[in-house]
Amino acid sequence: MASVLVVEDDQFVRSALIRHLTEASHTVRSVGTALEALREVAHIGFDVVILDLGLPDLDGAEALKMLRGITDVPVIIATARDDEAEIVRLLNDGADDYLTKPFSVEHLSARLSAVLRRSRATAAGAEPPSRVIRVAGLSIDPLRRQAELDGATLDLTRREFDLLAFLAERPGVVVARKELLAEVWQQSYGDDQTIDVHLSWLRRKLGETAAKPRYLHTLRGVGVKLEPPR
Repeated sequence: MASVLVVEDDQFVRSALIRHLTEASHTVRSVGTALEALREVAHIGFDVVILDLGLPDLDGAEALKMLRGITDVPVIIATARDDEAEIVRLLNDGADDYLTKPFSVEHLSARLSAVLRRSRATAAGAEPPSRVIRVAGLSIDPLRRQAELDGATLDLTRREFDLLAFLAERPGVVVARKELLAEVWQQSYGDDQTIDVHLSWLRRKLGETAAKPRYLHTLRGVGVKLEPPR
């Protein structure tokens, strides 16, 4: 099981999370402020952090940026906010997943398990392919985790890189969203918005849009494919 830090100022929600996670055999510590969370993470090696956004001393989005400055621990955002732009910003700032309140304990368990699987797979040091993937002006080096477009380095988040590399390894092949969730996010089910958010940011960095795609093409109701520009 995992060592979990719950960062939540609402005592009722906090108690419920602690109870559920403890019953699931996780080791749980909890705090109610961002500064307490930073102190805890700096001194204790957690497997995952569940971070509320509405904290009394510091907005959770700022707390996330500060956490990312000192640790790579997986962070699941728990928020009542459902604004897409904010969710995109949080994912781009380093969040590994998010849950919109209210959520069921089953949903939390599924997301927590998925994040832990991804984290442990990375820690296991499975060596990625050493070959460089090339699709027209795109060059992707899985071993060095670097990507270039027309010779310019792309500044990609971890998940953006994983998504781009997975699609680039299958040029011209339409990949179903279910397969993307299973292979890139290591989830058997999930919200299509997660994929849409990452595709949107990836398109922006590739200099394209959904309306005028160059590399990334979405087939409504079918999936996504990456192919050379025509």
